[in-house]
Amino acid sequence: MQSGRLDGVPPRNGDWGPAYVVQGPSSDIGVLVLRPGDEMANHLHHHCDESFVVLEGTATLWVDAVASYSLTPGDVYRCAPGELHYFVNDSDQLFRMVFIKSPASPGDTVTIPWHPGDPVPTPPADNN
Repeated sequence: MQSGRLDGVPPRNGDWGPAYVVQGPSSDIGVLVLRPGDEMANHLHHHCDESFVVLEGTATLWVDAVASYSLTPGDVYRCAPGELHYFVNDSDQLFRMVFIKSPASPGDTVTIPWHPGDPVPTPPADNN
């Protein structure tokens, strides 16, 4: 049994970014905090799903650099392995959401630089 609190671990970048709350072999659970104007870099995971549950604020989720979704409290989304995902807080309020990676796949995050308006990137193949 593992437990944690969403407010029990500081975000990676001080007052914003991801914070892992519970990590284990079957899943990783954490919280992402984005201040107005902050973004979570465009990335994918070859070996895990990543699900998102919006707690507070609004943001935009871009999937595969072509589809955008407006996130609001109560929304739940899931990206399958291989789907690019990028978040930007384009509001004037704090944004918080829970993320769940399953199965846990340490080292499986592949960052691919991209911002809205850029050409669609080609994701790298999984060599594992």
